[in-house]
Amino acid sequence: MSVETKSTNGQSIGELMSQLSTQTSRLVRDEMRLATKELQESAKHAGKGAGLISAAGLLAVLGLMTVVAAGVAALSLVLPVWAAALIVAAVLFIFAGIAALLSRKQAREVAPPPRQSVESVKADINQLKEARQ
Repeated sequence: MSVETKSTNGQSIGELMSQLSTQTSRLVRDEMRLATKELQESAKHAGKGAGLISAAGLLAVLGLMTVVAAGVAALSLVLPVWAAALIVAAVLFIFAGIAALLSRKQAREVAPPPRQSVESVKADINQLKEARQ
């Protein structure tokens, strides 16, 4: 009489363990791909936000330079030059404000690190280790 352990559908324990190993490996790979994709999306939003805040800073510096030029123009010439310079400065500050608001919106969309995916991969690895023992 042969003592070979069989499951209810006719597969041996060895075959089932092989399937478990294969499926667990695939699950771990899929989880890693998901975590990578989440990190790429997060980095994309962070990059846009950083670019927009840089643009806001540059426009603010240009606005400050224009205000300084307007002060100089106001002292050296009487009216028309400095009035034009103040209008240009106001427009630059408005654009700086818009860029800052867009940057803030992008920064809010930055997702936290994919903790759930990382935890899931760790749990899968632990289960695989336990199954092999």
